[in-house]
Formats: sequence, C-alpha cells, structure tokens
Amino acid sequence: MTSQTFRFDSHHFQSRMRAAFEPRKPRHPLVRFAVGLLGLALLVVLVMFSVALGAAMLVAGVAWKLLAGRGARKTAHADPRVVEGEYRVLRKPLLRR
Repeated sequence: MTSQTFRFDSHHFQSRMRAAFEPRKPRHPLVRFAVGLLGLALLVVLVMFSVALGAAMLVAGVAWKLLAGRGARKTAHADPRVVEGEYRVLRKPLLRR
C-alpha cells in the first residue's frame, strides 16, 4: 500500500464527500418551490401523526384508569385473630418507667 491510499486531505476526497452529504438545490424556480412544498407537507404529516398518536395514548390511558377502577374488587376474608389498627412509634426518651 502506498502512503496515498488513506489520505483524506486530498481535494478529490473532499469534493466527493461534500457532494454525498450536501444535496444541491434544484435550479429551476418551480422545481425548487415544489421541493419546498413537499418538505413542508412531509413536516405537517409527521406532526399530525405524532399529535394523533399522543392523543390516542392519552385516551387509552384515561380509559384504562376508568375501566380498572370499575371492577368489583374481591377482598380476602379477614382473619378474626388479626386486629387492625394504627400505631405510633415513640422515641425512647418519651417512655418513662
């Protein structure tokens, strides 16, 4: 292999890379206008799709919450030996004997 094989500073390489990633605008004014309208239409379609998808996700989430709360919840029969209550833990200095 020569030292010229992997040189990236050559003018030929730079012009090919620039042409690959920098599309040129059409010269004709009507074609340029049509390409602009096509890009704008694509943008509108993508925004509307994302808004519709977001709205559908919100509606599905609200419906899920509403329908999940309606079902009759089956509670387990309480054991008669269990005493339900609320407790408060006291610190040691408060306990005097």
